Amino acid sequence: MVEMKRRNSIYIRLLKLLVIAAVLSSVYFVVIHSLGTLIVDEFYADSDYINDKDEAYIERLQMYVTKGHIKSKDTDLLNQWTQKQKFVAIQVFHDDILTYDSDYPDEKNIWEEGIKKNFYDWDKYFTVIFQDGECDVSIYGRYFYQFYNYAFLIEILLTVVVFLLVVILGIRRSIHYIQKLANEIEILESGNLEYPITIQGKDELTVLARGLDNMRKSFRSQEEKKEKLIRLNQKLVTEMSHDLRTPLTSIMIYTEILKNEKYKDEAQRKKYFEKISQKAHYMKRLTDNLFEYSLIDSEQEVLLEKPMKFQTAFYDLMSESCTYLRQNSFQVQTDFNWKDCQVQIYTDYVIRIFDNILSNILKYADPNEEIKISSVYQEGYAGFCFQNKKKILIKKENSTQIGIPNIVRMISRMKGICEVKEEDNNFIIYIYFYTGK
Repeated sequence: MVEMKRRNSIYIRLLKLLVIAAVLSSVYFVVIHSLGTLIVDEFYADSDYINDKDEAYIERLQMYVTKGHIKSKDTDLLNQWTQKQKFVAIQVFHDDILTYDSDYPDEKNIWEEGIKKNFYDWDKYFTVIFQDGECDVSIYGRYFYQFYNYAFLIEILLTVVVFLLVVILGIRRSIHYIQKLANEIEILESGNLEYPITIQGKDELTVLARGLDNMRKSFRSQEEKKEKLIRLNQKLVTEMSHDLRTPLTSIMIYTEILKNEKYKDEAQRKKYFEKISQKAHYMKRLTDNLFEYSLIDSEQEVLLEKPMKFQTAFYDLMSESCTYLRQNSFQVQTDFNWKDCQVQIYTDYVIRIFDNILSNILKYADPNEEIKISSVYQEGYAGFCFQNKKKILIKKENSTQIGIPNIVRMISRMKGICEVKEEDNNFIIYIYFYTGK
């Protein structure tokens, strides 16, 4: 998985976004709070709202006093009225002496202190008729506080909205990307593995998208391999059917001739028996190769043996192979440089690989030219190179076309590499075994 820088993490970006949103919403709150306070102040300064409210409360007080036959010194009854009003405070003056103050409800005999009425220009008094005569009432309304509270509540709500808008705008791109990925995953689920996953950005979503796209490519590759394998198997079955039908037909013909004794002499009879034997051996070799192909294909996992030195693993096998070729009248030139490295192999596969290579040499190599065998190396691998000149075929040899594919499949099962080259009249095959370095 591709490493992601910490600063590109969704967590870091989200934290930065929240800080930015908090700063912007705070600045916004300060601005609209000042503006809201100014609007409320101007409203009270330019309207008769306070005066209208004062007069309304004085009318209520007059009705209450008249109905209850209340005197200016009935402190408990006046306390009951002011407590119900919540937003007002009053002072009652009888003959310019304070007889009741709602700010001091527990003062039952406040008139005994002889507090006189102040005559300031900003003071405003209303006349209320009590049971004991006319009195001057000063009223102080706190009803304008509720408008400041309402304004403050609206400011808080607007600030929260601004905060959420900034956050939503900040994560909008990521949300759209998530929605896009969800739609693309649905496309993949429908079976369309050709549709690429969109990769953008540098955060966790990018890593996820890259992983999904790699998985898509892997599935597509597996499907392509599967389809290719099916095509190869179909082709193999078709070719093998044809290859088996030809010698089988010949065997049936020769068998019918021998059965009906339609031969000229003993020499011709022996010749027909020899033909039958050759065709039978060819069919056996054909079925053996087919069995080997299907066996390799069915083996899901190969348990490699413990690592061993390269020379130890192949020295005896290479000696036997060279001896076998020489016994079959081939000239063999060897060049082995046994490096100090270790390989892991599966002996059964190695024997099959060398049998196939030697069989191909015996069948197709020119016996008048040298067979060159050498050790070869590349990073992480050690192996051998077999090189021979192809002989000129007078008639076409029957070929199963399975030998080389079998070698390639067995080598790959051992984590190795097989390369085949045909240059002019030269046939070269490289087999590399994994060294783990």
